[in-house]
Amino acid sequence: MKTKKICILGSTGSIGTQALDVISQHSDLYEAYVLTAYNNADLVIEQARKFSPEVVVIANEAKYDTVKEALSDLPIKVYTGEKALCEVVQDENVDIVLASMVGFAGLEPTIAAIKAKKVIALANKETLVVAGDLITRLANEYQVPILPVDSEHSAIFQCLEPGNKIDKILLTCSGGPFRKFSREHIKHVTKDDALAHPTWHMGAKITIDSATLMNKGFEVIEARWLFGVRPEQIQVVVHPQSVIHSAVQFEDGAVKAQLGVPDMRLPIQYAFSYPRRLPLNGDRLDLFALQDLTFEKPDTERFPCLQLAYDALRQGGNMPCIVNAANEVVNRAFLEDRIAYPKISQIIEQTMGKVEFSTDSSLECYLHTDKVAREYAASLI
Repeated sequence: MKTKKICILGSTGSIGTQALDVISQHSDLYEAYVLTAYNNADLVIEQARKFSPEVVVIANEAKYDTVKEALSDLPIKVYTGEKALCEVVQDENVDIVLASMVGFAGLEPTIAAIKAKKVIALANKETLVVAGDLITRLANEYQVPILPVDSEHSAIFQCLEPGNKIDKILLTCSGGPFRKFSREHIKHVTKDDALAHPTWHMGAKITIDSATLMNKGFEVIEARWLFGVRPEQIQVVVHPQSVIHSAVQFEDGAVKAQLGVPDMRLPIQYAFSYPRRLPLNGDRLDLFALQDLTFEKPDTERFPCLQLAYDALRQGGNMPCIVNAANEVVNRAFLEDRIAYPKISQIIEQTMGKVEFSTDSSLECYLHTDKVAREYAASLI
């Protein structure tokens, strides 16, 4: 069997590092052909020396000389700049592009990869949040599969039955660190409180989004485009044990769920190997060790970001793009102690009401909307 060459967009992040572990377990099947990072020069150098990729991209041009010099004794091509990210995904030797960059920055490289007819293993949820209509049209036009890597969407994907319609998607949610906090208590939480996720170990940006439930709101939007369902067919279920990763209810009422330990390597590997399943080292689910599996309705009054995401999805057009842009701004501001926690949802909502709405689904519209929404959200801080 031919070794599949993988381009990892964001190899130094949580998904990227776990993807490299998957590749190391199946080095006869997969090769880390391209590694990219934005800022973490030290780690991408370490990864390159271990995995010997053909290409390394460090998007931050200020770090180029450091990376180039550190790898000068190896036959590795080193490039820099954000434009290089869109170019390397088009390499004729690349089979799979793992889109695991964080935020809006992942959109254009993913579009370039689709146009180059690469298999997309999608871990960058903002791509579908911002431009779901455009991405799905391009994927259909170029006949490119988009295989979900988010644990919830991978779970849904694994539960699908060809030819049988989805009645409802049950999108599970741990509830984050503030699940039991009162409305008054939540007002005074800090970034350290928000970064203490009870179940998953992730990067700072997505961990804050998980605390506000904006991450779950984005997953609702993502599910709409991945699985072709309406907003009212997607139900968020708070499941703090994170054992059931999501479920599908079919037209006859049957519910099929995917269960497992919280380990992102499984959905990463399944996207690489689909439709095959391969061995994976790691913990296994022990049903006898489980005490209880509990389920709750999400409280959108305590977690208004989830409701804002639903509202944006129902309005459509560029509104999810507006929400994403504002969220990236306030997420960073909260991490830098420039705003209090309640301001996160307040600034996003204000930005939704101020930035011009459009039904134009072109890349140019999304780029313009992102710029304007960021500027407005920043002006409120």
